[in-house]
Amino acid sequence: MTDRPAATAPALEVTDLRKVYDNGVQALKGVSLRVEHGDFFALLGPNGAGKSTLIGIVSSLVNKTSGQVRVCGIDLDAQRNACMRQIGLVPQEMNFNMFERPRDILVNYAGFYGVPRAEAVVRAEQELARAQLTDKAEVVSRTLSGGMKRRLMIARAMMTRPRLLILDEPTAGVDIEIRRGMWKTLREVNAAGTTVILTTHYLEEAESLCRDLAIINHGRIIERGPIKSLLAKLDVEGFLFDIDGRLPATLPQIDGATLHAADDHTIGLDMPRSMDLNRVFAALDAAGIRVRSMRTKSNRLEELFVRLTGENEANGSRAA
Repeated sequence: MTDRPAATAPALEVTDLRKVYDNGVQALKGVSLRVEHGDFFALLGPNGAGKSTLIGIVSSLVNKTSGQVRVCGIDLDAQRNACMRQIGLVPQEMNFNMFERPRDILVNYAGFYGVPRAEAVVRAEQELARAQLTDKAEVVSRTLSGGMKRRLMIARAMMTRPRLLILDEPTAGVDIEIRRGMWKTLREVNAAGTTVILTTHYLEEAESLCRDLAIINHGRIIERGPIKSLLAKLDVEGFLFDIDGRLPATLPQIDGATLHAADDHTIGLDMPRSMDLNRVFAALDAAGIRVRSMRTKSNRLEELFVRLTGENEANGSRAA
């Protein structure tokens, strides 16, 4: 038996995974999932859907009831330690010593996984640079901003050179500028060959970063596939029009489309994807409404997510 990862194996393969807690709650009800090597994958779902349980089992923090987990071709049950060496985990909670220095946190973490100290020091400098924390390497970690602490956790996970990086809500609570900086880091990590699995409640984040996704609800995978293909299923588009002046008392009627007032200077539009947008502009122009700019009304992935989970909620009692 070998602990060498299979070169052609998926980064993660989960088969008929089930978890029943001692209180009888069925957190996972036969989840099967495959994430290919090199993918940037989103795992989405509402609170309580089973995401954290699934991640906990894959990262060996939660014991499964039944099913199989393989990471890079290595079976979790048969070779747990070898399996864990393939994974870097970034949890939601800050779980490092706040009174240690970032450089020491990274070097010591690598040591726990058997990385020689000389090599760990070199890797620490590389990861501090990638996380833009080189100038903070010697400060007490508790003085770092929230965004810096998040980047430090990603840097720590990368110290073992994992083939699979799992991030649970990595940008929760940070502002958009810091979030976009972290996106850049994660894209670099993925481009270098590391498979990334991301859970997030910021659906625009998943749409921006990820190529494939799975949506989990009530312990079951309810949708799976490439994001572009799933978004193509949407038959409705939404836009916002910023106009000159204030909205008129009434808006024009357009067959097949719906116009509504978003605020005093903005009109919302919902229309079929097949509809010619020029019809809308013509109707607005005829009503004396001058459009200054147009933008997408809402995140399309959010619309898909709400639709799918809503349908699943409606059928939840039968599915259970």
